[in-house]
Amino acid sequence: MNAKDFALDLIEFLHQGSSAYQAVEETARQLKENGYRELTSGEEWTLQEGDKVYFIKNGTALFAARIGEGSYQKGFHIIGSHSDSPGFRIKPNCEMLQDGYMKLNTEVYGGPILNTWLDRPLSAAGRVSLKGEHPMTPKMQCVDFKRPLVYIPNAAIHMNREVNKGFELNRQQHVLPVMGLTEEKQVKDFFRTLLAKELAVSPEDILDYELYLYETAKGELVGVQEEFISSKRMDNLSMAHASLKALTETQGTGIKVFALYDNEEVGSRTKQGAGSLTLAHFLERLVLGLGADRKDYLEALDRSFLISADLAHAVHPNFTEYADPTNRPRMNQGPVIKIAANQSYTSDASSTAVFMGLCQAAQVPCQTFVNRSDKSGGSTIGPISAQFLPIASVDIGNAILGMHSIREFAGVQDHFDVYRVFKIFYDL
Repeated sequence: MNAKDFALDLIEFLHQGSSAYQAVEETARQLKENGYRELTSGEEWTLQEGDKVYFIKNGTALFAARIGEGSYQKGFHIIGSHSDSPGFRIKPNCEMLQDGYMKLNTEVYGGPILNTWLDRPLSAAGRVSLKGEHPMTPKMQCVDFKRPLVYIPNAAIHMNREVNKGFELNRQQHVLPVMGLTEEKQVKDFFRTLLAKELAVSPEDILDYELYLYETAKGELVGVQEEFISSKRMDNLSMAHASLKALTETQGTGIKVFALYDNEEVGSRTKQGAGSLTLAHFLERLVLGLGADRKDYLEALDRSFLISADLAHAVHPNFTEYADPTNRPRMNQGPVIKIAANQSYTSDASSTAVFMGLCQAAQVPCQTFVNRSDKSGGSTIGPISAQFLPIASVDIGNAILGMHSIREFAGVQDHFDVYRVFKIFYDL
């Protein structure tokens, strides 16, 4: 597969992964196609060399492993990413009436660039909880409307002449999506009824839902030579896609691990986030399932390495002053190692050297990113997961523009190159 075909495969993966729930479903589907079997928490894990397995946590996080020759004795090679993206979540009791319009009440999830969500057809996806046979075990079902359902219209410039000088959007007032027109005085349970129809269930059977808005338009290749990718949810499903493809193609020794966390955009402090013991428990159960003990597991951690793979910032041609004076990553110039003195990234001289060596082995260039000293940057799953997994780690990602926009802008060659580096890492 060449770089352009690989980018088109990413676009399809992003389109299918309209929310974290759908992203995990698509990831599991591809793993099954490649001979992986699902493990569950209630069963005894009995494993051997050659096994290919995965485990799902709360429907939005997934951890997969390929157990090669030497298994835990050679440690874990882990690539971590996350399934969530900034956007809007639909609130309970969401129907609102305003001057004949029916709107949905939403809350902001993470840190989206709000104005990029205006004037675009949007849909909703996520999961719904239904009445089960026992109060402690409701039935969970994923849903994706897969059609334009709502729209957040801008105010006309004639009514807001100062809009191009800067206008702060109020999250409760200005970004609520319009769903339709109605003269009804009461629309309570309208959305629940619509959801029930989509699922072919009774509205009374719906107990709750976790639904997120997303752009219905599919991603595209952009540029004179189609050298760029424009799409929703590249942060951070693009890294999930590259590491998933690398995992399913590896023949390496030791235990190769794919980690897809959730809730990175809101701090990771959830049972399915990097701020939990979920991955640590998964790794330990793999070792125990191979007939070893906790001592073997702890020793395996000392022989392990984690690539925390999230996206990075490219120098912007229209905002060049935002970049560091000497570390200025460019698109399609190779993966970016992210470095921070305040330890918001895990990269150190040792782990950076390891990743540079992987890039050299893959014959791929690499770059470095450091924030300007007068700007505070973000963080990612690397330093958060280090609280529970004290192993060598590096934070890396591809350089993109428009991070946290509804559509982000990335390089075709970069995505193919980082996959090649991941493949080398897994094949060792």
